[in-house]
Amino acid sequence: MKIGIIGSGLIGGTLTRRLTALGHEVSVANSRGPETLLDLQAETGATPAQVGDVAKGAEIVVVTIPQKAVPGLPKDLFDNAAEGFAVIDTNNYYPQRDGRIAGIEDEGRTESGWVAEQLGQPVNKAFNNINFQHLLELGVAAGEPGRIALPVAGDNEEAKAKVLRLVDELGFDPIDAGSLAESWRQQPGTPVYGTDLDADGVRKGLAEASPIRPAELRG
Repeated sequence: MKIGIIGSGLIGGTLTRRLTALGHEVSVANSRGPETLLDLQAETGATPAQVGDVAKGAEIVVVTIPQKAVPGLPKDLFDNAAEGFAVIDTNNYYPQRDGRIAGIEDEGRTESGWVAEQLGQPVNKAFNNINFQHLLELGVAAGEPGRIALPVAGDNEEAKAKVLRLVDELGFDPIDAGSLAESWRQQPGTPVYGTDLDADGVRKGLAEASPIRPAELRG
């Protein structure tokens, strides 16, 4: 599968390593330019790209940059993506880093709902609740006891199915976490955030999550 990744930080770099190792054709871009990705290219075989080109022909595009940087992405970013492509948003909103975002704080949008508005595209929220090192090292085959489960929220069932399959391929139990409007259940401060739960634990954690953002996560 052809996959474009925007962001080469902890999650973006980890997904580049994992997905190339699985045989996917990966293009990766960051804000500093392709010349800063040569070491990652040498390590993984991924193709460095300009941000505006990374989605060309991609069946999946991963957006894994700070929340505050999303509005600066090219408006025509997805014009040449593959038919039926899916977008994955791995972002988490941290006011201390991103500044105060009124659409999230005052207007009640979920973090990924706000991202979808900025991109003008439906997104699937995934890979936001797992430590990058665990994403790199703790994936195991289906059926292994204690397999970590990861939630995926999104509105387009066909696109979400692609993301759920990718989660499974990476070695984690994929859990359909409902619509994007329900993606607050996997945001920072919820029971599934950073906790490496199994499938039953994730379902229980999603059900027990509170929509009230913790005080320390408010701008």
